[in-house]
Amino acid sequence: MRTPHHIVTHPEIDPYEELAELDKLGIRALEPEGDEDDEDDWAPPNHRRGGRRRRRRGRLAGLPRATKAVIGLLAVTAFLTLADRWALLYAEHRAADALKDRMNLTAAPEVEIGGFPFLTQLAGEQLESVRITVPDVAADQVSLAKVTATAKNVRLSTDGPTSLRGFRIPAMDGDVLLSFADLNRELGASRMKFTAQGRNGILARGTLPVAGHDLRLRAEARVDRDGTGGLTTEIGGIRLDIGELATYRPGTRPSQGLHLTRTSATLLSKQTSKAKALLSVPSVVRRLGVPESAVRRALSSDTELSKLTGTPSFVRQAMSVNLLDLALEHPEVLKRLGLDPGLLKALPSLTRPALTDRLSLAFRLPKPPRGELHLTDVRVEENGIRVRLTGAGLEFP
Repeated sequence: MRTPHHIVTHPEIDPYEELAELDKLGIRALEPEGDEDDEDDWAPPNHRRGGRRRRRRGRLAGLPRATKAVIGLLAVTAFLTLADRWALLYAEHRAADALKDRMNLTAAPEVEIGGFPFLTQLAGEQLESVRITVPDVAADQVSLAKVTATAKNVRLSTDGPTSLRGFRIPAMDGDVLLSFADLNRELGASRMKFTAQGRNGILARGTLPVAGHDLRLRAEARVDRDGTGGLTTEIGGIRLDIGELATYRPGTRPSQGLHLTRTSATLLSKQTSKAKALLSVPSVVRRLGVPESAVRRALSSDTELSKLTGTPSFVRQAMSVNLLDLALEHPEVLKRLGLDPGLLKALPSLTRPALTDRLSLAFRLPKPPRGELHLTDVRVEENGIRVRLTGAGLEFP
C-alpha cells in the first residue's frame, strides 16, 4: 500500500510587498528612462536613409586634403577647357563669316584653329595655325572646286575677346582640287567621264545627244597654269563617233569634218549598190582621184567595179572624203550610206569652240582684299586635277 504524497502549499507572494522590502534595503528596481508617454510616440528608425547619409558624409570626410585639392583642380580645369573650346568655336564661326563676305564666296568656308589653349593665343593676338577649307568655288563650267590652305602665325586685330576686327597671314600654302567625281557630275548633261592621262593630260569619254542620236564623244585635254592665279585647259583630239559608220571631227582641215570609218569604208567596197551610188557623184570621184575612164568601166561592169573598190587605196580614198561637203548637194547618197539627214544638218553646229566650251575646266582664284595668292604647280592625279597654292602678306581688315 503506497503512502500518499503530502502537498506543501506556500503562502501567496504579493509582488508589491517584495518591492517594498527592496526599497527598505535601498535597492531600486530598474526603470526605463524618459516618460511613460514616450512609448506612444515611438516609431521604427529609418536605417536606410540615415545610413546612406552617414556613409556619404563618411566617404567625403575620409578623403585626404591633397585628394580634395586634386578634385577641385580637375573641376576648375574642366570648366576652363569648356570655356576655351566655346571661345574657339565662336572665333572659327566669326572668321568663316568674315572670309565669306570679304572674298565674295557663295558659301562660308570651314575654319579650324590649331593650338591649345586658344584663349592664351587670343590674348597674345597670334594664332599658331589656321586651316581654311573652301568646298565650293566657281570654276567656269564647273562650280565645285575645293580650296584647302594652312596658315601659320596668324596675327589678329581685336577689340577684346569677342570682337575680331581682322587678321593678317604672313604666309600660307595649300592646294586647289578639281575632283573628277565633281567634274563628271557637273557635266552630266553630256554624260562625260574624265580620267587621268599622264602628269598634265586628261581623257574625256562619254556620249552627246545630237538630233535624236547618242554620239560617242572623245577628247583629250591638257591642263596648265593661266598666269599665276588661274588654270586653263587646252582641248585636242575631239571626235564624235556615229556608231561604226562615220566619225565627226570639228574643224576645217582635210582630216576634220565627217568621214567614213575604216570599217564602213571596207564594207562599202564590198557592197555594189552603195559603191555605185558614191561613184555616180562627180564631186566624189574628183575627191577620190579615180580616173573617169576607170569609173565608167566600174559603173558598167561589176567585175571592173570589184577591181576598183577591192584595192587598199580605194578604202583610204573613201575615208578621206568629207561627207559634209555632200550633205547639201547629194543628201540621197548619204542616206543610202545610212546617215540620217537630220543628223547631218545638226553636226555643223557642233563647232570646235562649242565643244571646247562643254569640256572647259578653267579655274581662277578669288582675289583677296590685300596680299597675293598664286598657283605654282599643276598635276593630274587619279582623283582629279590638283594645283599647289601659295600666299603671302594676306590681310583681311
